[in-house]
Amino acid sequence: MPSPGRGLPPLELPRGALDPESVPLYERIAGRLWDDLRANGARAGDRLPSERVLADRYHASRVTMRSALAFLAEHGAVQAAPARGWFVAGEVTAATATTHVEGFADYARKHRIPLSTQVLLSHVRPCTVREAQRLRIAPGANLFEMRRLRSLNGMVVTLEHNRLPLALCPDLVDTDFTSASLYATLLTADPPQIPRRAEYAVEARPPSREENRLLELEGTSVPVLMARQLTYSQHGHPLELTDQAYRGDRYQFRAVIT
Repeated sequence: MPSPGRGLPPLELPRGALDPESVPLYERIAGRLWDDLRANGARAGDRLPSERVLADRYHASRVTMRSALAFLAEHGAVQAAPARGWFVAGEVTAATATTHVEGFADYARKHRIPLSTQVLLSHVRPCTVREAQRLRIAPGANLFEMRRLRSLNGMVVTLEHNRLPLALCPDLVDTDFTSASLYATLLTADPPQIPRRAEYAVEARPPSREENRLLELEGTSVPVLMARQLTYSQHGHPLELTDQAYRGDRYQFRAVIT
């Protein structure tokens, strides 16, 4: 699978070196299309021309062109987005951190991937009893709550839900999180709040109706990977509750077990 922000790698696709005619036409077209994308400097997240344009370009029927695109998708090279067309596939990898807690913006910056954020909700409300227990604050204490839709290279990756005790960083309310980093903002608090440790759990499940729409999963069988995280500060106090619903085809969790 292509890595975001880098040139496209070669793909081991059947080319029929000894007898080209022995390879199905759609597979040959898939190989030519991928070679052309690489030659033209395409990158993960780039949108492909429409199926009609591609069919005309490669002198194929729409059915054959669709089969060629599906063949590339099976090899992890392209992805279909309902009502938007075909895109060069991208990959998001989150590795367990042994010395620090890494935010989504940190990951994008480190890997030089264009990040865009749509803030769906940002307000202050009283915390529930359950939230109070997990964050070790009084029930009904002010909680900063935020929901964001986050994309890499123009491709939607995750729906993120954050909840933090407002008393730890009152400036959260006035921060524009379409561009600002949550963890960087916490560093400006008085005293600074440094995410130091996190409890992290991941489970695969079918998307909800809202996730289906926001993560552009309608018409697909792609599951969501739900990551639930409780982050602690440098003082060992609970700092943040986070739920992240990732598109299952755009997120990969890796861990080193020793």
